[in-house]
Amino acid sequence: MNDILTKIIEKRKTDILQKGKSFGFDVPEKRTRKITPFLQKKGAILEVKRASPSKGDIAPNLDPFLLAKTYAQSGAAAISCLTEENFFKGSLGDLMKVCQSVDSFSTQTGKNPPAVLRKDFLLDEDEIDVSFRAGADAVLLIARILDENLIVRMAKKCASLGISALFEIRSDDDVKKLRACLAEVDEKFIVAGVNSRDLKTFSLDPLVPAKMFEKIKNAGANRIVFESGIKTTESAKMAASFGFNGILLGEAVAKNEKMATDFVESFTKTLPNANGESWRDFAKIEKKSPLVKICGITRIEDAIFCAELGADFLGFVFYKKSPRFCEPQTAKKIVAELKERFGEKCPKLVAVVADLDSVEARAAAEAAKQKIFWKVQLHAIPFENAKDFLNVPHFFAQNVSDFDDLEKTKNFLSNGEPRILVDSKSGNLIGGSGKRIDENLVGEVAKFTKLWIAGGINPQNIRSILQNFSPELIDVSSGVESSPGIKDSSKLRELFKMIHDSF
Repeated sequence: MNDILTKIIEKRKTDILQKGKSFGFDVPEKRTRKITPFLQKKGAILEVKRASPSKGDIAPNLDPFLLAKTYAQSGAAAISCLTEENFFKGSLGDLMKVCQSVDSFSTQTGKNPPAVLRKDFLLDEDEIDVSFRAGADAVLLIARILDENLIVRMAKKCASLGISALFEIRSDDDVKKLRACLAEVDEKFIVAGVNSRDLKTFSLDPLVPAKMFEKIKNAGANRIVFESGIKTTESAKMAASFGFNGILLGEAVAKNEKMATDFVESFTKTLPNANGESWRDFAKIEKKSPLVKICGITRIEDAIFCAELGADFLGFVFYKKSPRFCEPQTAKKIVAELKERFGEKCPKLVAVVADLDSVEARAAAEAAKQKIFWKVQLHAIPFENAKDFLNVPHFFAQNVSDFDDLEKTKNFLSNGEPRILVDSKSGNLIGGSGKRIDENLVGEVAKFTKLWIAGGINPQNIRSILQNFSPELIDVSSGVESSPGIKDSSKLRELFKMIHDSF
């Protein structure tokens, strides 16, 4: 795929040579407005955004003054204004109109205005000065495109002017640059942000922010923003559940400004919870080979053998109609034995449920809250039916048999679910059918999310699955059994050998 970020930077350099760093706009010689502190408390940053490289035109005819007024009235903590001209169709003119709008809002209401962020691909200290004079209270500094010495100088320039830097991070190297900045710049002038969108490919992964969260905290930044990919109020809640202090969202509100208040309240009123913590825990895992979940555990000897072979997850089915149903008391004994025997190296344990009204499902949810289970797997359950389980550590598993099912998968993702396990359909079975998903469907899923796959995986086909689809997680059940719920040690051994030999 083409490197979109490189194209943006090269075109920007050409434009600066031709137009100067004010891009032909009449920027005041001196700043004319007071500085509003940037993101002093938890809040949403709403974006004035006309277009993007990934989506094309979003709201090309928006009025930045009126949109900023709507955002201010909605309770936005800050307003981000894209000023890149070629790919996002913004401008410094838009920025100055946003500043005028929030100042007008403050005068009319007596309330403090939202801070204004200039979001662009800034390349040196002179662009900080232009941003300051144009009225910005904060600027975006993208660590990925700036070397350490330069980004430190730019952060120091921000601090000298009294404005803030939103320091955008994607990698460990970026965190190193953040540490360097915080060693020389007061933390009150630096807010860290993690972009869930890869600016090279513009693909999204909401677990990248979760992965970087604690690394940023450890570097000394106390305010962290989740950037990009928030499309619904439920996804705003998910970002809040991770523990972020801010969200930055553009397309969802730029296209539907009437939803601005709903987005703000969904984020600000949601507290960090056990589900967000469990995803942050998952995001820390670093492994070259795919994660392996062996599901349908019913016997202690199978659980121990799977753990010894290196299984990352073990699944216990708490659905009475399943041939792999595990009695809760049996599961309790197996879990206790595993944790005593393996301690911190114990595989993560998953409770699989398919009937949310059952006693077993409610008990599984409570056990997940108590961290007995890592997560509850909500199998073949529509998102809208699982509202009571969304604060419980969980993930959804969906049976996929046609392209309409792919839209349902996308709906889970747009509602903030970081990963979806896709499984095959076979009659009334919820899993363990031994049937593969059509490879064309698997390929489509892999295009828009990290692939978690179940259905008909066995030692004979695992190598081709790994080669063709590069899954992040494979879920195996019937393919390593001698009969439902009874694992076959030779098949398990062969499966893990095939995986290890592939990496």
